[in-house]
Amino acid sequence: MKTLKNWTLAGQYDDRIELLVDGQHLFCLYVLEEDLFRVLLKRNGELALDRTWSIAPQQDVPWEGRDRLSVAGFGLPGYRLEQHDQRLVVASAALRVTVHQPLWLEWEYCGADGQWRPLAADRPTSAYLLNAHGDGVAHYQRRFGGERYYGLGEKSGDLERSGRRFEMRNLDAMGYNAASTDPLYKHIPFTITRREDVSFGLFYDNLSSCWLDLGNELDNYHPAYRRYQAEAGDLDYYLFLGPQVLDVTKALLRLTGKTHFGPKWSLGYSGSTMHYTDAPDAQQQLQQFIALCRQHEIPCDSFQLSSGYTSINDKRYVFNWNYDKVPQPKALSAAFHQAGLKLAANIKPCLLQDHPQYAAVAEQGLFIRDSQSDAPERSSFWDDEGSHLDFTNPATVRWWQQGVTQQLLEMGIDATWNDNNEYEVWDGEARCHGFGRPIAIKHIRPVMPLLMMRASMEAQQRFAPGLRPYLISRSGCAGMQRYVQTWSGDNRTSWQTLRYNIRMGLGMSLSGLYNVGHDVGGFSGDKPDAELLVRWVQNGVMHPRFTIHSWNDDATVNEPWMYPAATPMIRQAINLRYQLMPYLYTLLWQACTEDEPMLRPTFLDHEQDSRVWCENDDFMLGRDLLVASVVEPEQRERTVYLPDNQAGWYCFYSGQWFSGGQSVTLPAPLERLPLLVRAGAALPLSRRLAHVDVAADDQRELKLFPLQQGESSGLLYEDDGESDAWRQGGALWLRWRMRCDAQRITLTVSREGDFRPAWRQLAVTLPAAETRELWINGERASGYTLD
Repeated sequence: MKTLKNWTLAGQYDDRIELLVDGQHLFCLYVLEEDLFRVLLKRNGELALDRTWSIAPQQDVPWEGRDRLSVAGFGLPGYRLEQHDQRLVVASAALRVTVHQPLWLEWEYCGADGQWRPLAADRPTSAYLLNAHGDGVAHYQRRFGGERYYGLGEKSGDLERSGRRFEMRNLDAMGYNAASTDPLYKHIPFTITRREDVSFGLFYDNLSSCWLDLGNELDNYHPAYRRYQAEAGDLDYYLFLGPQVLDVTKALLRLTGKTHFGPKWSLGYSGSTMHYTDAPDAQQQLQQFIALCRQHEIPCDSFQLSSGYTSINDKRYVFNWNYDKVPQPKALSAAFHQAGLKLAANIKPCLLQDHPQYAAVAEQGLFIRDSQSDAPERSSFWDDEGSHLDFTNPATVRWWQQGVTQQLLEMGIDATWNDNNEYEVWDGEARCHGFGRPIAIKHIRPVMPLLMMRASMEAQQRFAPGLRPYLISRSGCAGMQRYVQTWSGDNRTSWQTLRYNIRMGLGMSLSGLYNVGHDVGGFSGDKPDAELLVRWVQNGVMHPRFTIHSWNDDATVNEPWMYPAATPMIRQAINLRYQLMPYLYTLLWQACTEDEPMLRPTFLDHEQDSRVWCENDDFMLGRDLLVASVVEPEQRERTVYLPDNQAGWYCFYSGQWFSGGQSVTLPAPLERLPLLVRAGAALPLSRRLAHVDVAADDQRELKLFPLQQGESSGLLYEDDGESDAWRQGGALWLRWRMRCDAQRITLTVSREGDFRPAWRQLAVTLPAAETRELWINGERASGYTLD
């Protein structure tokens, strides 16, 4: 690669300056917001890809992509430009960057006292590199002592990423090692750099395969550095100021789009296994699942049909029903609906070469094309070869949506499970339609799953326009949160996976994927023993997505009743999730409207406490619940560090209060997940231990965990659970404020919105040891009545 060196100022515009580098390349520095700058490099004055699908600051992008040069949706506050000998200074009110000669950037931020302080810097020696004879770009930044790195989406190992090298190249990583396997399923080249005084984000908008080195590599000729390198495409990155980690994460959502607000039932338990749909009597096995849920009193909201329902012999064929296994799909759907359960069906974007519709699809030109011929590309897929559908072709989108509608939705299927969509097309020059402007697949591989899920979503919206759609996708890139819920793919059964999936989920959450979960019990390998299954379920019920899914080597099935002696403990854990459903649903609404992460590392709300930065197995569900999952066998006590929040913590079960800033050892019998609640919180709870049914959910409790002294506030959100009526006020926003002193706990409750839930009384409860009087809206009371 060739280092870019000498520059001259080539242009000054309202939103940017442009430099001419080495007489041929344009280096564009944009000021998009006071705290958001962008760097875009045009090789020989041109872009390798003139569109983006990730950047969506105010609304979704067009199907054909957003013009990469567009600044629509940004505030464009203007900037100050100072010209000095051998350097330029560009400043907003919050950020300042110095452009040095030869080319490297030095960043500063404006502190609360109005003083400029160092933030980041490129490596002064060879900061920007281009492949002189083809594709490939690289960017080197300095690494400084005391920096911590987070982000990168779905990655294995510890949550803090320093000292490692990562690759973004979407793969079907079946049975991966959660501590070490790389790469995995998703493409999110985004890092959070945290220092004691400030944090900042760096997002590279390039969808080709790339590498991020965060201190694994050393070179004696350069100061300590971090490296981003892409095999193709443009160097196009966004740098944004925190000042805290939470601010950086929320800024990424403002840049790439808001989280989709799915239906309430999507938060319920979802059953799944490869075994049922692979069985010759799949329909009978699936309907037996309903009976088993009833028999064992396990609340459940949905079941996910693995791809065996599409099989011919041992292979999978999208939009093909195996009527020997499932002779009556509509009757199957009706049986699930009668029981209050929904169905999500697995669909795949690659047609095997002997697919019944392969020839017709090829004739219509709906596949990605080979780089050297006009034939469909061929790639390995599910023990054979097949061709991948090209979702940059509007005709492919129409074909796909027709399949979703006729083969799934009209059969009574409620949701799509968009799977095996990593697009492992390794002929990088394979040609995509590009909505009329052809693009090589190497530039947009992760866009294909993004457009696949969007096509599925729009089909669901057209079929049921009054309902909020629910979709799942395994693969994707930044922006996928606009459409789907996701999970960490085909994990391997082990205690190690349980531990490191927690960190993987937190990494995704910090990187803008809030609606996440894992295959509880482990997808592949040996079946979990009873203890591991119980502990995994206890952990899983505290994630936004809760699915028990498996394809065990011995053909056993991970289910709540897998071990009769353990079933009561698993039922207890799932019941706890349904008790917490009002809290979870409020968190989902806040995630979608206020960009608040649902899963949160303990440091996210307690940055001032230095001890929370140590790697640990704890996490927050929302701001209020501290989850201390048991991730080791035979552990019957759990030591957990309580972040120093100045107010303390309560045991969820006993109501015992603990001061923050200390480690405590809690009982962790096999039947209990250690849980703590932030003092000052109030958890809304349901008494309905069955599938989501808003009309039948007629009791509500607000469980207070009062402060010793002071004020706190919060929200309970309710709606019909499935429509967009909330956008026009068709919801209930119940806001509360709690004021505590030595004698009294005063709760003030106010209501907004037109929705009236089935429950009319809000029972308000206190910890057992609490002796202070409870007053609600000016009266001594133990509950609140809706008008």
